[in-house]
Amino acid sequence: MSDAAITDKDRAMAKKCVECPVCSRARRKQRGIAYWFVKRIEGGFCPYCQAYERVYGKKAHEA
Repeated sequence: MSDAAITDKDRAMAKKCVECPVCSRARRKQRGIAYWFVKRIEGGFCPYCQAYERVYGKKAHEA
């Protein structure tokens, strides 16, 4: 995806994912129920996790 396609709204939504306690714990610990939840469920439904992937180029659960 090109950088031109990333909007300010995407960046703001990705910031919410960075601040999210569940996603932050999943990225930090890389194991446990928070990791499983973000990896299996939330990444497909959460618009903030999807924005995180667009902005940073990696999944919300990846360190």
